[in-house]
Amino acid sequence: MKKERTYIDKVHTWGSIWSVSALAALFLVPLMFSIRYNAFPQFSTLLKALAAVVPIYWSTAIVEVITYTPMLGAGGTYLSFVTGNITNLKLPCAMNALERAEVKASSEEGELISTVAIAASAITTTIVIAVGVLLFAPVLPHITADDSVVKPAFEYVIPALFGALGASYFAKYWRLAILPILAGVVVYIFSPSMPVGTMIFITIVVSILGAFGMYKLKWVK
Repeated sequence: MKKERTYIDKVHTWGSIWSVSALAALFLVPLMFSIRYNAFPQFSTLLKALAAVVPIYWSTAIVEVITYTPMLGAGGTYLSFVTGNITNLKLPCAMNALERAEVKASSEEGELISTVAIAASAITTTIVIAVGVLLFAPVLPHITADDSVVKPAFEYVIPALFGALGASYFAKYWRLAILPILAGVVVYIFSPSMPVGTMIFITIVVSILGAFGMYKLKWVK
């Protein structure tokens, strides 16, 4: 008797297919340009360039998968890594949706809610970017020019986004927020160039250990 495939089985199947397809599409772009203009980089030069870049990102890539998957769920993880911009958009949207629904990402409800939230974020982002490019393309050079009075605001978009999202969590769980914030500050003092993905992993580990310690000491319930 053939075993019926579960929702998670289908998620992993289609997630793998689309992940491989997206990766192939990314590699096809430079390959098509190389074929069209007959401009292939020398292997030694390419290897030398990759040797300087790959060590910076391979650890971050592994850390991000380990870190994000428990928070996003299986479907949300595949969708996020295919559409990108996880830290800035997909993760905050998923966490906000899970908190409002009062469910965990590891539950069946959380799996669906996280996936839907990330899909809605991806669609909304695409629409907003398309509309923004069409409407703001003529004026963008003027408002981002060096002599523009609003230029400094563009440098604080991401800090403002995370500050607004983090403020509610910090206010609600301020005891749990102290240790990871201090850990992040200390790490960046001694290693200001550390990748964001690695920093997220460090602060999450500190958060888990700190929360476990506080629970054992009965400082939190």
